[in-house]
Amino acid sequence: MLLELREASVAYNMVRALHRVSMTVPPGGIVTIIGANGAGKTTALRAISGLARLAEGEIVFAGDRIDGLAPDRIAARGVGHVPEGRRVFADLTVEENLRTGAFLRRDVDQVRRDLEDVYGRFPRLAERRRQYARTLSGGEQQMLAIGRALMLRPRLLLLDEPSMGLAPVVVEEIARIVREISGTGVPIVLVEQNAEMALELADYAYVLETGSVTLQGNAEELHGNEHIRRAYLGG
Repeated sequence: MLLELREASVAYNMVRALHRVSMTVPPGGIVTIIGANGAGKTTALRAISGLARLAEGEIVFAGDRIDGLAPDRIAARGVGHVPEGRRVFADLTVEENLRTGAFLRRDVDQVRRDLEDVYGRFPRLAERRRQYARTLSGGEQQMLAIGRALMLRPRLLLLDEPSMGLAPVVVEEIARIVREISGTGVPIVLVEQNAEMALELADYAYVLETGSVTLQGNAEELHGNEHIRRAYLGG
């Protein structure tokens, strides 16, 4: 497995946000984490990228423990994280934002080629490369946040609520982009409030409830699970 969470727990002010969570992510495909608000989904991604410290357990990436490492050292190992709410640098241009994603890299010529690849994947960003990020629409900012993470050349991509606050037509475009990235061989861990979209995109799924894994399995099978349909799919 590329990534393993082994009995991982995270606490904020003595309150457990994750409780002995175990998950695995293979070298390819999409793994999704679904659950209600406050279930611990974002905390799981923050733990993987080093933004949340484990109270117990361990996280193994590509055979090495990474829990306890600083976020920049985890990023340097190839873990790209697109946080909830996009969090682009509002007063930097589109191109400056994208270049911040490559700040750990020294392969200048390849960075230039990767920048053009991102523009090829996101033509709207190419059109707006000199605009300040604050002038972009919500969907364009989400594309920018994903493009910035791709500039890291990630071995694993963490996506936190990429469809949040976006119009349905933009949500469909983001779903297409996620499929496209996965098709290039980059494994993805997807946290998504839109459970319908998440289960349609994913190969495997985990359900978090109050910080614990309560259900897991093939995403297509979970899509037909009665509990999942009642709780998360409006059925």
